[in-house]
Amino acid sequence: MAVLNKIRQRSIFLIVIIALALFSFVLADLIRNGGAISQKAENTIATINGEDIDRTEFAKKVEAASRNFGGNGSSIQAVNYVWNQEVRQVVFQEQFEELGIKVGEDQVNQLLEESLANNPTFQNEAGVFDKAKMQEYVANVKATSPQAYQQWLDYETSISKGAVEETYLNMIKAGVGSTLKEGELAYKMENDNVDIKYVQLPFSSIQDSEVTVSDAEIKSYIDAHASQYKAEASRNISYVLFKEVASAEDESEIMTKVAALLDDKVQFSEATKTNDTVLGFKNVENAEQFINQYSAIKFDSRFKFKKDLPTSVADTIYNLPIGGVYGPYKDGEYVKLSKVIAQKQIPDSVKASHILVSWEGLRTAGDTKRTKEEAKTLADSIANVIKSNKDKFSELAAAFSSDSSNKDKGGDLGYFVPGAMVPAFNDYCFDNEVGDQGIVETQFGYHVIRIEDQKNEQKAIQVATVAQKIEPSEKTINTIFTETTKFQIAARDKDFAEVSKENGLAVRPVNKIKELDENIPGVGSQRSVVQWAFKEEVKVGEIKRFDVPEGYIVAQLTGKSEKGNMSVEEGSAVVKPILIKEKKVEMLKNKISGSTIENIASSASQTVKTASALNMKTPTISGAGTEPKVVGTAFALEIGAVSGPIVGNNGVYVIEVTKSTPASGLDTYMSYAVQATKAQSGLVNSKVFEALKEAAEIEDKRAKFY
Repeated sequence: MAVLNKIRQRSIFLIVIIALALFSFVLADLIRNGGAISQKAENTIATINGEDIDRTEFAKKVEAASRNFGGNGSSIQAVNYVWNQEVRQVVFQEQFEELGIKVGEDQVNQLLEESLANNPTFQNEAGVFDKAKMQEYVANVKATSPQAYQQWLDYETSISKGAVEETYLNMIKAGVGSTLKEGELAYKMENDNVDIKYVQLPFSSIQDSEVTVSDAEIKSYIDAHASQYKAEASRNISYVLFKEVASAEDESEIMTKVAALLDDKVQFSEATKTNDTVLGFKNVENAEQFINQYSAIKFDSRFKFKKDLPTSVADTIYNLPIGGVYGPYKDGEYVKLSKVIAQKQIPDSVKASHILVSWEGLRTAGDTKRTKEEAKTLADSIANVIKSNKDKFSELAAAFSSDSSNKDKGGDLGYFVPGAMVPAFNDYCFDNEVGDQGIVETQFGYHVIRIEDQKNEQKAIQVATVAQKIEPSEKTINTIFTETTKFQIAARDKDFAEVSKENGLAVRPVNKIKELDENIPGVGSQRSVVQWAFKEEVKVGEIKRFDVPEGYIVAQLTGKSEKGNMSVEEGSAVVKPILIKEKKVEMLKNKISGSTIENIASSASQTVKTASALNMKTPTISGAGTEPKVVGTAFALEIGAVSGPIVGNNGVYVIEVTKSTPASGLDTYMSYAVQATKAQSGLVNSKVFEALKEAAEIEDKRAKFY
């Protein structure tokens, strides 16, 4: 009882102890898992104006973009494409909500009708868009294909978003315009003229080497113009490439292996339990089968002229008799054996016309609904008409050909060389005579062909070639890996450049790598190298090995620059020329003395030049170049007045106006005002997005995930 009483007396104390224990347990779990905030951060790829972009959703969009790009884009290009779409969506959506811009259902339906008007799926028998057909299509995909229905909903959403954005941009464009007074100004800038005499003291008259600019001056200029000289975070690396290439021993072994294919050999057959003779390349009759069994490059049936053969062996192979064999020989990355299996006289180019008759299911069919049998009937009919009346070819091509690239040119394909067309088409044109016509079937449809002309008939040969690629052996690959590892270890203990030199290896420096870059000059797309270089824990001087398609690279991080103002080194290439120009200006101004243009020219050892009919729209001075400041000053001077020194693009100038010719004027300047308005409106779409993007608060974490 006494114990129970003591517990009761201390119950509040015990509750606090238990609560603290539970809290510490939960806290420890949160810490161990990075915490709720950390977990959220890991699932957020960016924050734009306070709105988080979910990493998983972003990744899905990147995957879709990559599929759309096919082989034409890299993963980081897909990332950047989706990124711009996401930023655009967020910054524009804020504007839409603030202004209350919405698109009604009727407007969306109207836009759908406009966008789908030419789609046969939604057209009636008269070829006109039918709303009922669209509704029927939507109902059908909703009932049968959730994926297709979702695609339709996404399409509707994109139409709606596009309409809202267009409404917003049109509202801005409505506020962009030029008045008649501005139109008058545009007219005068184009048509008011002045004539001048001038003296130019060109910047090129003083060599850059004569002007000294210190690092302190560059830094002072960058600090004074900080907003113009912001630098992104960047990294510098140096790397050495270890290529996995075949050794001389590997090449010799491949030569021996290929040479062994020449002669017959006896080998034991498991099927017959006897020794069988296997014909070699010299004696085999079915060369195509032999090539496809033993060669890395499949059989090529084309007949070739001498110019089509490898340059180093063209003479030898071209002059072989039928059945003659040459090799093994090296051709680029391959060791080859070549055998002439046929020869004939063919033209080196043919001119032909065709009418392509397609059928439903082929990619050339378009809206065509005919069957293959109907297409053959039509092709035969066209061929019969042309046979009796050759002049009908152009007319029938325009009416029936599915080849839109030449149907309006009478089906004319121009001249083409052997192998330029698909095999059946090619063979017909090169195996027949000028004036012949016929029908050939290819994967594009039935071609009604007429041979118009043939040029330069000469000997062509059909060559069967066994090719084996020259590749490093497993032994060579292991040796290269060992050398790479040894270098990597040595470079950690010694100077990277010194170890490279000792091993006869070229060090390749790459500077100013940005966080979202992917290409490393010399080795192509190497995103993993960039990601490594930007890891916080990686210190300058650290070394790492990376697998690349050619073999390995060993890279060293040689420099880090964080986001902020440019350093002297970073800004020097841009700022130094500016400071050199400023100093040249003062040096040239000091050469100017005198009150007349002639005196000034004499004092500066220059000549007086003239320029006529200058205007402010195209402020180009003959003999000096584009100089808007100089021309602008001329329009502000009285006739006969001499200017002070004018700093232009290409030098320091002093001018005298000799004639002023104002434009005669117009009754109305509406056309100029309209032209100026169009020019300004044309910039709205891009400028608005850039302005909203620049004003947005963006936390970009893409580099952590890609």
